[in-house]
Amino acid sequence: MPRLCIVPRLGVVAIGLLASGCAMMAPAPPQDQTNICQIFDEHPRWYDHARAAEERWGTPIATQMAFIQQESSFRSHARPPRNRILGFIPGSRPSSARGYAQALDPVWGEYREEAGSTLARRSNMKHATDFIGWYNRRTHDQLGISLHNPEHLYLAYHEGQGGYRRGTYQNKPQVLQAANQVSSRAARYQAQLPACEAELRCRRFYQFGPFCSA
Repeated sequence: MPRLCIVPRLGVVAIGLLASGCAMMAPAPPQDQTNICQIFDEHPRWYDHARAAEERWGTPIATQMAFIQQESSFRSHARPPRNRILGFIPGSRPSSARGYAQALDPVWGEYREEAGSTLARRSNMKHATDFIGWYNRRTHDQLGISLHNPEHLYLAYHEGQGGYRRGTYQNKPQVLQAANQVSSRAARYQAQLPACEAELRCRRFYQFGPFCSA
């Protein structure tokens, strides 16, 4: 799990170095991101977080992980690249998206107020999976999209519920392609998961018998 980094009153350079240190201490992205069993083999706690989010909100584990792979490639401190001034001077970032789920500041604030915690962090997989579950449940409630339809859930995730309702994605080939990739990846992950889920559920010494039932 990524550690909580406490930033004292330091200079800009020191803060930047400390932030880089936080990112370095974060879990490394899985080497093989095409296989959900390999992902959970490297990071078994991620399975626990995704399962808890599925039980709370209803979005399947495979869909949650497909979203995160698409958004951040499982990089805990992912952020959009900075714009470049004159082609080489670092400028501002195009959005406030960050973390595993690439959640924007405003909607992350809504999540923390409605369902999460003031201590929730976008660089924490537990909070990222719960956020995706919460957001998709809101999409389902507002738009009627099935929680088993990853393609359209992702379109609403990327464009926002209002944007999806207006059809803003229809003239965005890259967004449509990304949604198709999420759908394909979720289907592949879902097909792979049964091969390792029983072991993931029963990996602790106190988990046995009915406590490990599917």
